[in-house]
Amino acid sequence: MTEYIQVLTTIDRRETAELIAREAVEKRLAACVQIVGPVTSIYRWQGQVETAQEWQLWMKTRQELYRHLEQLIRQTHSYQTPEILSVPILSGLEAYLKWLDQSVAAGEVTPS
Repeated sequence: MTEYIQVLTTIDRRETAELIAREAVEKRLAACVQIVGPVTSIYRWQGQVETAQEWQLWMKTRQELYRHLEQLIRQTHSYQTPEILSVPILSGLEAYLKWLDQSVAAGEVTPS
């Protein structure tokens, strides 16, 4: 069975969120990217409690494409240590998962 995942990241600029989303879909690393925000994030960084306005990106893909998607995010992301999390999709509408398969690269992709 194919392993499907959602990859989550947050970023400080909507324009950069849209750039990552568009590249991920164009390169067939994600079938769909949803941009949510702005959201308020409160977190600890370098010993201080920080507050930031961010945009979340939720990217639907297959596990086998994760490292390529992570590489794309890291190349474009402005944060020193960006949040990049992979969340398993345990089940889903069969037709949606079929569409997801047809929308992303078949198997491993070559780095660009």
